[in-house]
Amino acid sequence: MDSTMTLLFSFVETGGILAPVIFVSFHILRQFFFIPVPVVCMAGGILFGTTFGTLFSIIGLMVSCLLFYMVIEKMPKTYEKLMKVKVKWFGPHSRLTMGQITILRLIPFIHYHLLNVCMMDRARSFTRYVIGAFWSNLPLAFFYTVFGEFISGFTPTIAVVILVALSVLFYILREKVTVFKWKEFFPKAPSEG
Repeated sequence: MDSTMTLLFSFVETGGILAPVIFVSFHILRQFFFIPVPVVCMAGGILFGTTFGTLFSIIGLMVSCLLFYMVIEKMPKTYEKLMKVKVKWFGPHSRLTMGQITILRLIPFIHYHLLNVCMMDRARSFTRYVIGAFWSNLPLAFFYTVFGEFISGFTPTIAVVILVALSVLFYILREKVTVFKWKEFFPKAPSEG
């Protein structure tokens, strides 16, 4: 991963006017290199500063979300795998709120595209998906761009405190209503024979 980031820095430094295009393209390609989103956002803060780093990260994340939305329909097996992970992690009846998805995006080890699937499940339309993607990516891009340099210097205690605070926010922002279907609440008894 260090060699990939070094390559990105050298491209951006020598890219001049193409540097933002290279950076946004790297946001789109980062999943193929298994580089977490926060690392790329931090690099944007170092390379372009807070304002432009956040702007370019938002553009890259939005393009990535839009491509995911268009491609996942053509990959039913991948979609099914992500749905199984969603059910395993969050339960069969859970529908994460946009607030919860936004908080989970701030946690580095949560799968980015799993949250896109959760957002697709919540949004139910392309327009609402795009709006949700923008608002859930904005804090992610801003937080890691601005505080990227400071996060690497945090002690393990502070990192645990931040994760606990995010977990509490995740719990507070949950949807308070669960709907059970009749068949799930009263399963059919196995026929005796």
